[in-house]
Amino acid sequence: MSAGPGAFTSSVPALPRRLVPVFAIAAGTAAANLYYTQPLLVDLRADFHAGPGAAGWVPTLAQVGYALGMALVVPLGDVLARRPLILRLTALTTLLLCVAPFSPSLTTLAALHLLIGLCTCMPQLLVPLAADLAPAEQRGRVVGTVMSGLLVGILLSRTFSGYVGEAAGWKAVFWAAAGLNAVVWLLLRTSLPVESPRPHLPYGELLRSCFTLLRRFPDLRLHSALGGLAFGAFCTFWVTLVLQLSTLPGGYGARTAGLYGAIGVTGAVAAPLVGRFADATRGRGINVLGCALILASFGLLSIGRSSLLLIGLAVVLLDFGTQASHINNQARIFALDPAARSRLNTVYMVTYFTGGALGSLAGTRAWVHSGWNGVCVTGATLAALALLLLGVRRLADRPAAVRHTPVT
Repeated sequence: MSAGPGAFTSSVPALPRRLVPVFAIAAGTAAANLYYTQPLLVDLRADFHAGPGAAGWVPTLAQVGYALGMALVVPLGDVLARRPLILRLTALTTLLLCVAPFSPSLTTLAALHLLIGLCTCMPQLLVPLAADLAPAEQRGRVVGTVMSGLLVGILLSRTFSGYVGEAAGWKAVFWAAAGLNAVVWLLLRTSLPVESPRPHLPYGELLRSCFTLLRRFPDLRLHSALGGLAFGAFCTFWVTLVLQLSTLPGGYGARTAGLYGAIGVTGAVAAPLVGRFADATRGRGINVLGCALILASFGLLSIGRSSLLLIGLAVVLLDFGTQASHINNQARIFALDPAARSRLNTVYMVTYFTGGALGSLAGTRAWVHSGWNGVCVTGATLAALALLLLGVRRLADRPAAVRHTPVT
């Protein structure tokens, strides 16, 4: 049986080719809002006279808000028209970004980031919509392209924030971000398709159905856990990078940290290729490769902690590994129940960004107590746990495969 309103099929028009880049740009611009503060932590500490641990709460609460938005708002995509919902969330995000520069304290800025994260769940309504619009044989490629835009936005947000923050101060970053989100609102308002009415389901039942889906699909539990661990490792690194760079002989700051975001784009642009491969195979080899690359990146970060070149190489491995695993995870879960893609995405992305929030917090704590060694050990442990989960699942699947092997 299907959880919730599972007996309906999505009634949206076929996917126009021009919508794919629009979705990718919108997803990237929205996701960037969560990460502008990461290269600015040193500046925020100085401006608000706070310690490194206190400043780390700003990006951490942004991740928590994002997880809350996915838990409480994204499931509505299965029962409400997504176009007005997406436009309202984008408008609210723009307003909050305009208010952020006027924060009188770090506590206020952190609280605003909780709300910014909540409203920035908009890309997780776009991704299931893209999956609904795409033909089945192209779904992985389309989702991969949209997610590539999202990850490019995450990575370039650091470059953008670093340059603007160093040139004009951290407040200018938020004013510029508000302008970008306003442009995206206009772009989406003229591009998003109008959907037919969707089945009604009481809000409480809609949320409970997410737990039904989690119980029903073992693959949803597995790929959600893999996503949370991989993204936790990813955030462990990025939330502490600027702190490590500031200790090097050159005393590097926000601009240098931002440049590493641009370097990481080389890993993100491979997402459509990963999506095509996911369309052609149902295996978990992509997850194994992705998690192994994340693990290798933290080994390289430990060895090359004072080398800008080796840190750059590690960034490419980390970003490609995270993106490859993420695209394969989403390709797997969207195939489970076409009528519940928003809720499937909710379960997955709540776990994913809860992992990111915990990774941000763990990375900051590790830096405070153990320095860069602690950061590398924390990230490597999360990647190793993901590989362990894959190994356990493979062993669990093996007896089933043996039972179903025909006797000759």
